[in-house]
Amino acid sequence: MRALVYHGPDQISWDMVPDPVIEEVTDAIVRVDTTTICGSDLHILRGRLPEVKPGTVLGHEAVGEVVEVGPEVNHLRPGDQVIVSSVSACGQCWACRDAMYGQCGGGGGWVLGSLINGTQAELVRVPFADGSTTRCPSDVPLDDAVLLAELLPTAYEVGVRNGQVGPGDIVVVVGAGPVGLATVVVARLYSPSRIIVVDMARARLETAVRLGADAAESPGSLLADLAEGPGADVAIEASGDADGFVLCTRAVRAGGRIANIGAHGKPATLHLESLWRKNVTISTGQVDTSSTPRLLELLRCGRLPASGLVTHIFGLDRMEDAYEVFADGTRTGALKVVLHHE
Repeated sequence: MRALVYHGPDQISWDMVPDPVIEEVTDAIVRVDTTTICGSDLHILRGRLPEVKPGTVLGHEAVGEVVEVGPEVNHLRPGDQVIVSSVSACGQCWACRDAMYGQCGGGGGWVLGSLINGTQAELVRVPFADGSTTRCPSDVPLDDAVLLAELLPTAYEVGVRNGQVGPGDIVVVVGAGPVGLATVVVARLYSPSRIIVVDMARARLETAVRLGADAAESPGSLLADLAEGPGADVAIEASGDADGFVLCTRAVRAGGRIANIGAHGKPATLHLESLWRKNVTISTGQVDTSSTPRLLELLRCGRLPASGLVTHIFGLDRMEDAYEVFADGTRTGALKVVLHHE
C-alpha cells in the first residue's frame, strides 16, 4: 500500500510500504476512505515530538471500511464503515473504565501516527478495535464524519464540557484555528449569551462569525471590551500559544473557568500573583473521544453544522500537497484539509 511516511524533521513522503497485518487478537484492519491532517501532525513534522520515530506512518483520524478483524473483536465485521478514533482504548484499565481513553494505561491512548503506524495511508491497523471505532451510518457525509475522529470531540470534551459552558455565559475562545472554530460550533449548543473569538488573522475572524461567533476581535480589542464588564465566564485557550494562555487569565472573570485545549510545546507562565484571589478554575485535557457517538447523533439531526470547517479536499495521493496547504493556513485559508481514497 501507499502511505505518508515520516523520515525526520521536515521530511515526509508518499511511499510504498508493507500492508498492515493483524498483530493482536483485538486488532482490525480498516481501508481508509477519508482522513485528515491535525496540528499534532505538524508538531511531529517540525521535530517537536521526538518520541515519533522516522519510518512511522502519520495520521490518527479516519473513516473507512473494516476489511479484517482479529479473533477477539466482537462488535465489528468486515464491510462495516467506521470512524477510527484518534485515541485507542484497551477498555480494561482504570482510565478506560472511567471513560478517560486518552489516559489509557493498557497500551492505548494516542498511539496511531505516534507510536504505531497511523491513518494517512490506504490501510491502517486499529488496535483495540471494539473500543476505538464507532460505526458510521451511510447517511453521514465522510467529510463530516472524519471530524468526529478527533476535532469535534476535542472541542466538546476539553473545551466546552471542561469549561462548563452554560446558558447565558460569555465565552471567549482564544485561537481561531480548526479546534477553536469547532469550539464555537459546539458551544452554540449550550446557549451562551455571547461567544467572542480572538485571533490575529482577519480571514479566520471572518470565518468565526460565519460559524456562529457573536464577535471576532484582535486581542487588544477583546481586553478593552471585557474591561467594561466582569469578564468572561469561560475562557477557552485553543491556540497552543503561551501568550494565548496569558490572555485567557486576563479575560476570565472572578469565579470563571479557563479550559485549555491548545497543545503547548513551550512553557506558559501562570500568573498566580494575579489569579490567586480570583477563584478561577483551570482545566487541561487530552481528548478521550467518549463523546463521539453523542456528537454523531447531533450531526445526523442537523444540530451540529460542522461542514464549514472543511476548506480543502485532496486525493490521498496528494498528501504532500495537502500538508503544504494546511501548514500555511493563514495564507491559504485552510482549516480542515480532508483527503479521500480515489
